[in-house]
Amino acid sequence: MLNNQDKEMKNILSIDIGGSNIKACLLSPEGVALSEYTKLPTPEKATPESVLIVIKQLAATMGEFGQISVGFPGYVKLGVVYTAANLAQDKWRGIEFGQMISDLIGKPVRMINDADQQGLGLVDGKGFEIVLTLGTGFGTALLFDGELLPHLELAHLPVNKTKDYDDYIGDKALKKLGEKEWNERVERVIDIYKTVFNFDKLYLGGGNAKYIDFKLEDNVKIVSNREGIKGGAILWKIKEKYHLITLHPKKP
Repeated sequence: MLNNQDKEMKNILSIDIGGSNIKACLLSPEGVALSEYTKLPTPEKATPESVLIVIKQLAATMGEFGQISVGFPGYVKLGVVYTAANLAQDKWRGIEFGQMISDLIGKPVRMINDADQQGLGLVDGKGFEIVLTLGTGFGTALLFDGELLPHLELAHLPVNKTKDYDDYIGDKALKKLGEKEWNERVERVIDIYKTVFNFDKLYLGGGNAKYIDFKLEDNVKIVSNREGIKGGAILWKIKEKYHLITLHPKKP
């Protein structure tokens, strides 16, 4: 029978790195929240080093855990960052950030795109489901029967000669255009996704989803970040494939 310390070491520190805030929560292996959903502001100059400092601060408040899940706002492959559009420019490409977190905290790490991690916690696991996150930027996750598809940066598909979806309906667009025109753009994007992907269910998350004011079809649902947080636990249950690996602390 496991003692309390052994049980605690099976807990998971789930981290969600965003362009505005870095959030953390302690989860049981089943995805039950064991701590408050805590957040700190993303550093103004969000370099890898400054983001690591915030992660260390959050980890120190969470009690005992045995592994770490990280949702990162960009394209991640084998724990290495390739894009980070809403963090410090020209500072992230090729950074082995998953390994850096593992070495800093001294625990195994799995790191994927932030929308992918949230998607694992949100979907029903039936058919083709898409998660769109409306926050500082625009995130996407695609899952079929609950299984993540290889990550596609659909946020960076061009809308016109100068804008991609990230520019078109990201936070800067909301603030510049106002809620009315921003809603028109979001509705247009949902119509495009419906035509192109023929999804069974679409989930709209992220901090700006609360501003949606148009009628949604029955298979489109607004969700909160808290609803998707258990994705950090599910991440440790899925197989290592599609460029997902477990990173272990390097021995000194």
